[in-house]
Amino acid sequence: MDLYLTGKRALISGSSSGLGAECARRLAKEGCKVVVHGRDRARSEQVADDIRRSGGEAAVTTGDLEHDDEAHQVAREALEAFDGIDILVNNAGLLIREDNPDWTTVPSSDWLRSFNVNVVSAVRLAQKLVPPMIERGWGRVINFSSVAGYQALGQLLEYGPAKAGVHNLTINLSQMISPKGVTVNTIAPGTIMTPGIEHFMDAMVDQPGWASTRAANEEIYASKLYPQPVPRLGKSEEIAAAVALLASPLSDYTTGAMLRIDGGISKAL
Repeated sequence: MDLYLTGKRALISGSSSGLGAECARRLAKEGCKVVVHGRDRARSEQVADDIRRSGGEAAVTTGDLEHDDEAHQVAREALEAFDGIDILVNNAGLLIREDNPDWTTVPSSDWLRSFNVNVVSAVRLAQKLVPPMIERGWGRVINFSSVAGYQALGQLLEYGPAKAGVHNLTINLSQMISPKGVTVNTIAPGTIMTPGIEHFMDAMVDQPGWASTRAANEEIYASKLYPQPVPRLGKSEEIAAAVALLASPLSDYTTGAMLRIDGGISKAL
């Protein structure tokens, strides 16, 4: 299926590894010129080299999106790489507290940093990259949220509210700029089998309540720990395919939407 993305220019934040890297590869495969972003130059260059070896076009920019000056530098370098950006994928984000502490012990600095990393970083890039899209009359902003942003999990305290903020940002921004040709949508993944999750599954081998193989632990995770109708975890390529579709001109009529790709974990309307 031709998604009409040949020649489009895309920046994917946080694409030096994992889910972001898969999105960068998929957009490049669809014909996009891709700007790979990360905080580590070597890892970012490796993803870009993979894309080039597969026949795609890729450039690299690095910087910490928590800070205005570095985020604005990332935006400038992305614009210069291919003389403009048509598609902004705000994938960069961070789980500040992975230890699931008692909520009374989480300092306000962690809550503030979570909002900064998961919401404001997207705003920093959009402020620089969206105005040229509006001038051309076409563009895409695709934000990444999470199942934690709409489903009460009883943990991930500072992360869930920040990701819920991404949903609100998406809807409000879509109201302002979609009349000018730029759509804004959110992808909200469930648990995806990234290297980090693979490491978690391997660490659980032979732990009480878990199994002796990664595959069996994946089933336990999806059926008992966080029950969902699809008895497995998501794949990075499934998320990347959704990004490609939302980035496509075929999705001109879709804006302000939240696309849940979560194995059906949510039971709410």
